[in-house]
Amino acid sequence: MNATLLLDRDARCLLRNDGRVFDPARCAWTDRPPGELRTAESIGVVDAMRWLARDASAKWRVPVGVIGPRDIDPVRYALAESLGAALAGLRLPVLCGGRGGVMEAVCKGVRSADGVAIGLLPEGDPALANAYAGIVIATGIGEARNALIARAAACLVAVGDSYGTLSEVALGRQFGKRVIGLAGAADVGGVEHVDDVETALQRVAEAMLGC
Repeated sequence: MNATLLLDRDARCLLRNDGRVFDPARCAWTDRPPGELRTAESIGVVDAMRWLARDASAKWRVPVGVIGPRDIDPVRYALAESLGAALAGLRLPVLCGGRGGVMEAVCKGVRSADGVAIGLLPEGDPALANAYAGIVIATGIGEARNALIARAAACLVAVGDSYGTLSEVALGRQFGKRVIGLAGAADVGGVEHVDDVETALQRVAEAMLGC
């Protein structure tokens, strides 16, 4: 849905123009108790996420999925690392495949910002995860784990492309998830291609807040 976000700083309340209020503890929109707004002001989605991140009770329980190939150049590595740090800065948990390349870079960025990076490995050996994954789940189900990432994530950000990444993109779209594409992500219908991390963060915030 398209919604205007409003912030009542006095009441410490984030609202939508349809009258619903955001419950940080549940990370969900609920009916607003009766009462007049005092000093509501319009606020952008990323700024709203930053405002929520200051509240210790606002804990996102559904992660953002970051997908991409193992073999990448330094430019894509740096981009994925920056993306990880930006997502962690909004206190969003990050889910990835747990191996090298884009997966390692995003985990490194998440760790640098004291965030939570979850690595979902295709193998059954947790020792195969990259050194920066905070939580490692060794599934032992091979590439079928791509479907788990696509299903479990609130939305997906694809950095670059490969056959494995393409499968995650396709599954994400099949499951009705928003897929944001960076740095040569697959040109598949429904993928929202953006040019930089800042714009990707904007799209992720829209997905998380249902805007």
